[in-house]
Amino acid sequence: MAESSSEFKPYIPADKITPEFTITSILTGIILAIVFGAANAYLGLRVGMTISASIPAAVIAMGITRIIFKKNSILESNMVQTIGSAGESVAAGAIFTMPALFLWAKEGLINQPSLLTISLITLCGAILGVLFMIPLRNSIIVQEHGTLPYPEAQACAEVLLAGEKKGSDAKAVFSGMGIAAAFKFIIDGIKAVEGVIAVPLKAFRTEFSAEIYPAVIGVGYICGYRISSFLFAGGLLAWFVMIPLIVAFGGNTVLFPSDIGVSELYAAGGAGAIWSKYVRYIGAGALAAAGIISLAKSLPLICKTFASAIKGLKSSAASDNSERTSQEISIKAVIIGIVAIAFAIWILPPIQAGIVSALLIIIFGFFFATVSSKMVGLVGSSNNPVSGMAIATLLISTILLKVSGDTGAHGMVSAITIGSIICVIAAIAGDTSQDLKTGYILGATPKKQQIGELVGAIISALTIGGVLILLDSAWGFGSKELAAPQATLMKLVTEGVMNGNLPWSYVFIGAACTVLFELLGLPSLAVAIGIYLPIELTAPIMLGGVLRRLMDKKNKTQSSESSKGVLFCSGLIAGEGLMGVLLAILTVAGIADKIGLGGNIPAGIRLAGSVILLVALVTLIVCHNRSAKNEKAE
Repeated sequence: MAESSSEFKPYIPADKITPEFTITSILTGIILAIVFGAANAYLGLRVGMTISASIPAAVIAMGITRIIFKKNSILESNMVQTIGSAGESVAAGAIFTMPALFLWAKEGLINQPSLLTISLITLCGAILGVLFMIPLRNSIIVQEHGTLPYPEAQACAEVLLAGEKKGSDAKAVFSGMGIAAAFKFIIDGIKAVEGVIAVPLKAFRTEFSAEIYPAVIGVGYICGYRISSFLFAGGLLAWFVMIPLIVAFGGNTVLFPSDIGVSELYAAGGAGAIWSKYVRYIGAGALAAAGIISLAKSLPLICKTFASAIKGLKSSAASDNSERTSQEISIKAVIIGIVAIAFAIWILPPIQAGIVSALLIIIFGFFFATVSSKMVGLVGSSNNPVSGMAIATLLISTILLKVSGDTGAHGMVSAITIGSIICVIAAIAGDTSQDLKTGYILGATPKKQQIGELVGAIISALTIGGVLILLDSAWGFGSKELAAPQATLMKLVTEGVMNGNLPWSYVFIGAACTVLFELLGLPSLAVAIGIYLPIELTAPIMLGGVLRRLMDKKNKTQSSESSKGVLFCSGLIAGEGLMGVLLAILTVAGIADKIGLGGNIPAGIRLAGSVILLVALVTLIVCHNRSAKNEKAE
C-alpha cells in the first residue's frame, strides 16, 4: 500500500538545496511548451484527443540537462517538464471549445475572433487554472498521497529517477519506453496494424472494442485493479446496458441530436454512433453530478486548507521559515491574482463577457479545478475528460445566461467564452496537480514549480491563438483535415440550450446514475468517467489492472510505486508519449502520410497484426515481472 503523507520521504530531502529554477530550465521549458502546444493543437483538432506532455517533457528534459548541458540536477529536469507540459494543457483547453467561434463566424452569426480575443481568453483561463490549484495542493497532493495514485505523475517521477539511478531500475523504464515507441510507430506511424480491435456483437446490439496502445494498459497497471474495475464498470454500463436498450426500444424514432431514426443510425454507424449521439450526454450528466458530489466531500478539507493558509497571512515570514518542500506562493498573492483576472474578464471588451460571466467563471473554475485534479489522480492526465467538464459548464452557464436575458448570438458567444476559460482552467489545473505530485515525490520546491507552471501557461496562452488562426486558414475547422469533434459538440450543446432542444432526459439519466452509485457505496467519479469514455479506452485499462492483480498474487506481494512492473509500465507511457509527439510533428510537416502503409495491407492482416501486438505486449509485461521476481529471489 502507498505510504501516508506523514510517512513519505521525498527523493531530495527538504534540507538539501539543488539547482531547480534556472535560466536553462526556464528557456528549455518555454521552448517545449510552445512545441507541445502547437503539436497537440493539431492532433486534438484532427482526432479529438491530445497526449499528456509531462512524461515526454521529462524524458526530453533529462536528455537536455544531462547530455547537452552536462548538468546533474533532477529538480532542474523536473522544472523543465513542469514548464513544458503546460503547452499541451493550454492547447487542449483551447481546441475543445474555441473553434466553435470560428464555425459561427463562417455561418455569419458573429465576426471572426481576433488573435487578441483568443489570447486573452486563453490567458485568463491559464492563469486561473494554476492559481486555483495552489490552495488545493495540501489537501489533494499531500493529504491524499496514499489515496490518489496519480499514475502518470508516478511514471514521470520514475523516468526522472531512472536518470539518477543506474542499473536495472533504469533498464526497466527505458526498455518500456523503447517497446512502447516501437509499438506506437507500427500502429500510428506506418499504420501496419489497427490501433483498435473491435468485435461487433449484433445479437446484443452493441460492440466490444479495445485499444492496443501500450500507454493505456500501462495506466491500468499503475492504477491497479480496484480503480480500473470501476472505470470498466462504467464502460460496461454504457456499452452493454444503455446502448442495447436505446437500440432495442428506439426503433425508427428520431431522437435529438440525431436527425435519423435510432435503427437507421445504428445500421449506419454501429454502437459507436449511439454512444456518440446519446450515451455521451448521459456520461456528461453523470460526470457533472459526480463532480458536484466529489467537491462536496472535499469541502471540509479544502476549507481547512484555506483557513490554514489565511492564518499564515498574519506572519509574512512564515513561508520563509517553513520547510523548503512546503513553501508555496502566498494565499494573499493568489487571491489578488484571482480578483485581477475576474476584473479583466468583466471589463476587457475583446473578451465580451460581463460581470455574470466573470462570477460564473470563478465559481465553476474553482469547482472544476478541484474535480480535474482528483480525476488526474485517478486516471492520469491523458484520460482526464476535460471536454466532459466543459459540457457540464456549458449546460449550466447557457441556462443561466438565457434566464438572465442574454440570448441569441451574444449569449452563445458568452457561453463559449465561459466554457473556453473553464476548459483551460480544468486542463491546466490537472496538469499542475500532476506536476506538483511529481515534485512531491522528488522533493521539489512547490513555490518554484508553481511559478514555473505560470511561466509555461502564460507563454502557451500567448502563442496558441496564432496556431488556431493558422490552422483554420489552412484547412478550416469542421473540414476533413480538422474535424474539431469536441468543439463541434460544444457548439451543438450551446445551440441546443439556447434554442430549447437539448436532450435533457439523457443528462438527468446520467445524474440519477451517479446518485445510485453513491447509494451503493461506489466511487461515482470513477464510474462516471467510465460511462463518458469510450469502452476502447476503459477495456485496456482494465486489462492493465488485471495484470497488476495477477502479478501481485503470483509474487505474493503488492507492487510498490518503484516495483519493476510499475517502472516498466511507466516506460510504456513515456515511450508512447514521445513517439506521439514525434508523429504529430511529422503530420504537421506532411511526412506522416508518406510513410503510412495501411492502404497497402489487407484489413484482415492488419487486424491479425493487432492481436499479435496485444499478445506480445501482455507477454512482455508478464515476463518482465517474472524477471523482477527472479532478481529479488537471487
